[in-house]
Amino acid sequence: MKTILVTGPDLDPGAVKLMKDHGFEAVHTPPYADSAVIAEHLVRSRAEGIVSRMGRLDASVMDAAPWLRVISKHGVGVDNIDVAAASRRGIPVLVATGANAVSVAEHAVALMLATVKRVLPLDAGLRAGRWEKPGFLGRELLGARLGLVGMGAIAQATGRIAAGLGLKLYGHDPFAPDAAFEAIGATRCAGFEDLLAQSDVLSLHCPLNDQTRGLLNAGAIARMPEGSYVVNTARGGLIDEDALLAAIASGQLAGAGLDTFAVEPPAPDHPFFAEPRIVLTPHIGGVTRQAGARVGVDAVRGILQILEGRPVAPERIVNRALLPEAGVPLVKAGD
Repeated sequence: MKTILVTGPDLDPGAVKLMKDHGFEAVHTPPYADSAVIAEHLVRSRAEGIVSRMGRLDASVMDAAPWLRVISKHGVGVDNIDVAAASRRGIPVLVATGANAVSVAEHAVALMLATVKRVLPLDAGLRAGRWEKPGFLGRELLGARLGLVGMGAIAQATGRIAAGLGLKLYGHDPFAPDAAFEAIGATRCAGFEDLLAQSDVLSLHCPLNDQTRGLLNAGAIARMPEGSYVVNTARGGLIDEDALLAAIASGQLAGAGLDTFAVEPPAPDHPFFAEPRIVLTPHIGGVTRQAGARVGVDAVRGILQILEGRPVAPERIVNRALLPEAGVPLVKAGD
């Protein structure tokens, strides 16, 4: 059997079956393996394709396996992949566009509700023997303004759910067409600063890159309404974590719901753990049975398409503009 390397846990059974039907089997690295361990598994397996789940795929991994032909992300965030290094080596980097959008959007809304409604601290207080109804004053979300940073599939799905709860939608994405905003009834903000001023809740849905790293810093948070909230199901590096903590301590922010961290997993003594106004989950927004099936199958299908010389939808190849001589056949409009 030919092999495909999977960096991390098992794939959905549907994805495994798709591999086997095409004469491939999966070889797995340990979760969050470093580059040296990934390279070792890649050399040993002679895999021509990688399903990227956990761990970083840098130039050293690619140099260890000059036969590597394709990298397919189990999801859409490619900050753990050196896309430039892959492009220089003619290796297409694929993403499973939209496959986990509903699951991540549901989790973003769950984090928003848990944070704004103070579900976890109230639960903890009750379990500790405190009846905190006297003096408690909650907050409604009906009519509140939700700011969406980015307007991709996940942001749009989040907006649709939030609109059903009665929130007013605002968004900023310089690369999205007007139709993306119109589809969910969101007001388009011309700049990020304009969006911040309109956001009682700010939900992050943009990729992590050199332009967006630390996007939500002390200056940005100061532009938000006092007592607002932040939700992040995208990438932890989008937020200046020290600035977030300081803003919550000062009352500029009332709380945050975070599924991602600058370093994952975070250190046991990370200061977020001592702040009850921050709701934390371990980067599992897209980890549902349904999303896992779609993402796994899409990730494997993309590898098979490349290895078998079949067309790939251009929006799935994140470095397509950097592969002028790679010879990757694309699905044409109308196909």
